Amino acid sequence: MPEPSSALEGRPFLDKGRYLNKDRGRRIVARVNQRANPNGEVPLRFFRDSLFCLLGAALCGPAMAQSSNHVVIATVPTIASTSTYIADAKGYLKDAGIDAEIQNIDSVSTAMPLLASGRAQVAQGGFSAAYWNGLAQGMPLVMAFEGGSTPLNHHILIGTNLKDKIKTPADLKGRSIALNAPGSIIGYDLYKVLGSAGLTFKDVDIKYISFPQMGIALQNGAVDAAVNVPPFGDLIIEKKLGINWIDTDDYLKPSPTSVVHYVINSDWAKQNVDLAHRLFVAMARGTRDYCQAYHHGKNREEVIAIMQKYGVAGDHDSLDKFPWQARDPNGKFNIDSVLDVQDWYFKDGYIKKKLTAEELVDPSYSAEAAKQLGAFEVANKDSKLGGCR
Repeated sequence: MPEPSSALEGRPFLDKGRYLNKDRGRRIVARVNQRANPNGEVPLRFFRDSLFCLLGAALCGPAMAQSSNHVVIATVPTIASTSTYIADAKGYLKDAGIDAEIQNIDSVSTAMPLLASGRAQVAQGGFSAAYWNGLAQGMPLVMAFEGGSTPLNHHILIGTNLKDKIKTPADLKGRSIALNAPGSIIGYDLYKVLGSAGLTFKDVDIKYISFPQMGIALQNGAVDAAVNVPPFGDLIIEKKLGINWIDTDDYLKPSPTSVVHYVINSDWAKQNVDLAHRLFVAMARGTRDYCQAYHHGKNREEVIAIMQKYGVAGDHDSLDKFPWQARDPNGKFNIDSVLDVQDWYFKDGYIKKKLTAEELVDPSYSAEAAKQLGAFEVANKDSKLGGCR
């Protein structure tokens, strides 16, 4: 089942001076969580309600957008969202003439109805089957910009008492494994690892647990293994709540594997073509700063401070020590990778319809960023890290 709405309590929106009413915002996201079905699919009834929101603000309250350049950006507060935080903190969005409002969400799947109804214009987070299902239901959505790709530094962790019992992927058969949500991209990591041993999801017991709670679940034996992401997985290892067992990057193909996306309301983008492209040039500036810090450039301390300011989990030393996710400096997707993820969603029943690359991704935003910003070069020539190049 999807995470309960109570998981959202205690997660205030960022205090940036002019934000939506916090309790009202929480109720919106909680309703979306409650109405998502196990396949990450947005029910048609909610889609219908979202259309009513577009037709009459009186039915759902005042529209979010307060001016023609006001853009609501929903993000999952992890290291992957740092490029967005940099673009905001360093004024790149403001320089582009954008009045940005950043909101925290638990997952991109909760944001699809918000995007479709116009209550948010952009959402950033891991791939989700909800995106495919939203498109299939006619929601005005499109992937605009890549926000994370291999190396991802995702890991499968196991309980400390199982280090001598779980040694190969085949040993996962019959074991309980934690994922963060149905249809989330983390499941793709597990799908690839299980597939290397001829196993499927039917051979294991999947339990849905939020990333921050996976360490406790491993410690008390509620699950045998968990697929986790930075910085949460690294914190689990540091606190000795679980053992780092497998780096899923070793199993992900095609490479680079795109797993984080910026999704936009495509109707809004068509009505604001110049604004939307300026938005993603600003995001690309933030992405390039992130990549320099990823390669341990001179701006790493500055970027870590921005992570902390915007609520990414972990203290300074942890964020500096833990590995970060890579990404394309221009936000370009590996389309082969996107289609391979789609194949998994379809095979395992998370989606009922496959879509074309043209329906899934609008490459104009990354192309415009590359054109305006030119070739990206890593400043730290000594860096041996892959990705972010």
